[in-house]
Amino acid sequence: MPAASNVLIIMSDEHNKAIAGCYGNRVVATPNIDALAARGTLFEAAYTNCPVCVPARASFACGRYVHDIGHWDNADPYDGTRPSWHHILRAGGHEVSSIGKLHFRSAADDYGFTQSLIPMHVVEEKGDLLGLVRDELPKRKGSWKMARLAGPGESSYTFYDRDIAARAQTWLREAAARPHEKPWVLFVSFVAPHFPLTAPPEHYYRYYDDPNLEWPKLYEEEARPAHPYLREYAECFAYDEHFASRDDVRRALAGYYGLVGFLDENIGKLLKMLDAIGLSETTRVVYVSDHGDNLGARGLWGKSTMYEEAVSVPLIAAGPGLGAGERVKAPVSLVDLSASILSWAGEDRPADWPGEDLAQVARARPEGRVTFSEYHGMGSKAGFYMLRDGRYKYVHYVDHPAQLFDLEADPQELNDLAGDPAHSHVLARLRAELYAICDPDDTDRRAKARQREQLRLAGGREAVIARGDLGFSPPPGFSPDFNL
Repeated sequence: MPAASNVLIIMSDEHNKAIAGCYGNRVVATPNIDALAARGTLFEAAYTNCPVCVPARASFACGRYVHDIGHWDNADPYDGTRPSWHHILRAGGHEVSSIGKLHFRSAADDYGFTQSLIPMHVVEEKGDLLGLVRDELPKRKGSWKMARLAGPGESSYTFYDRDIAARAQTWLREAAARPHEKPWVLFVSFVAPHFPLTAPPEHYYRYYDDPNLEWPKLYEEEARPAHPYLREYAECFAYDEHFASRDDVRRALAGYYGLVGFLDENIGKLLKMLDAIGLSETTRVVYVSDHGDNLGARGLWGKSTMYEEAVSVPLIAAGPGLGAGERVKAPVSLVDLSASILSWAGEDRPADWPGEDLAQVARARPEGRVTFSEYHGMGSKAGFYMLRDGRYKYVHYVDHPAQLFDLEADPQELNDLAGDPAHSHVLARLRAELYAICDPDDTDRRAKARQREQLRLAGGREAVIARGDLGFSPPPGFSPDFNL
């Protein structure tokens, strides 16, 4: 293993990995992400440990699964109580700084960073209280924002990302140039391409005017799968009800693609600065997202499903010990990245962390490796879980039929094999793997018990519904916009 090095982690929010050139997209322009992949290692089967922001980021911070740390949903943010990789690095004498979105509880808590610039946290230290209502799911009143805000322009999020990029360049130029006894670690967290799907015009029109912009998979009503959870989620969030025409869909797609291009531009600024100060070859650089986005596939928008669009993430790592131009098929997840950051900076990971060093996974190419994700949040009446091995994906629902997909033969997840007797042995094997990680029914009970108590403390169902639907968290300097 190469010696310890500086580590730059660049995280985006809600990036569907299929919308990147290095992952095979022929329409979107992502030259900087693609260049990072060309000089580094791309993980083809990387996953979030929860397909929604707050628990995904809590899990990544703590290096452990959601059911282990108890930050279940977007109303249960990380509060710094459990040790994070930031805490471990700071205690080990490293400078470890964050710039941008954290989505933790509040700036008053100690998350282990030496410095945290312009952090974005959940609203009112509470977050999305509507997600606590899991019986008789309420219809989200802010869902119109997905369709109606799509178009050319600037938003609070693009302003925020510009500030993040500027401060990150400054940090690299000034802070990284200072003498350090141990490697530094910088976590830069952008919000693009998370909606609102308002993209700077030079990026937006590039795609709105492109005749090759691909229509969402299985978007037409008659083509959408009839799984009961998908119906629950769609009826609760109701995003698609506000897409009245094909042009509405096209504007949303162009906005999303444009935001990916805008994100890539900002990533390029950081990589150019790293090169300018002479640290590109000796710094391990990672690009990753917290989760993906359904982006209209199956009539769904947002995240909160275990389809590849929402649960898989782009993950690219370059630098010492990471081969140039390599592609790794072994499944990995964000908790592997948590463990890797410690290893790359020269620290040991805690014994109870399930993740492994990504560089070692890339070298070993292990057969039969399994990765795991879970969901206990908004739009769902009960928990569900995902296991991915080299070929198959198994989705276990506490209150609905399971799903099974052969991702080698069916990468688009068009054919659910859960009811096929020829695959019953695969279903049984992956179900046993799930129970080796957690008891899904007991985990669901624990999540709901916590949520019922939080709902009680928040004044109950009616008070939470009366508070309204936020839609998306405001960045620093902007006020929340609740839609009742």
